[in-house]
Amino acid sequence: MAKVHVFDHPLIQHKVTIIRKVTTGTREFRQLVDEVAMLMAYEVTRDLPLEDVEIETPICKTIQKQISGKKLGLVPILRAGLGMVDGMLKMIPTAKVGHIGLYRDHDTLQPVEYFVKLPSDVEEREFIVVDPMLATGGSAIVAIQSLKNRGAKNIKFMCLIAAPEGVETLKEAHPDVDIFVAVLDEKLNEIGYIIPGLGDAGDRLFGTK
Repeated sequence: MAKVHVFDHPLIQHKVTIIRKVTTGTREFRQLVDEVAMLMAYEVTRDLPLEDVEIETPICKTIQKQISGKKLGLVPILRAGLGMVDGMLKMIPTAKVGHIGLYRDHDTLQPVEYFVKLPSDVEEREFIVVDPMLATGGSAIVAIQSLKNRGAKNIKFMCLIAAPEGVETLKEAHPDVDIFVAVLDEKLNEIGYIIPGLGDAGDRLFGTK
């Protein structure tokens, strides 16, 4: 069963509190999302394998550790997921970036895939799917399934704020995908918004209504 990792680091908690405020403008919102994603990258990559490598310091030769060639891919769910990519790339600049675009069907209210662009070596990569919000879980489930359909075998999901309902739905749909959450909120309201949440992440990132 998927593991759910909820972050308790004071810096992350502090920054998410500012992100939530209705008075936080687009520029500051975007910068803080970037910073929180960068901080979360530490924990999401904690289990990357290491190997010994011989290097030479100004003093002597020595055996030290480096990441053992693990190929990583970041996949933001368009459009709000884009706000988390740059922060993660600051920590893992060699990661390749794919994109998955989804829209909500007006009749079924279910997410529908409209765009997918991924690295060519999907089967060889560990993917981290990113989206600021995990509300009902529908978009995350479809995005992860899209990766699996194309051969991905090792996937994690990372978001800033999640509702318990979304976490449980995602765990049930993809029990092999670990979930990384900065803050686990109280619940969803009657129209599917996270409470207390932060509003529409895409609109706040890009200054749209």
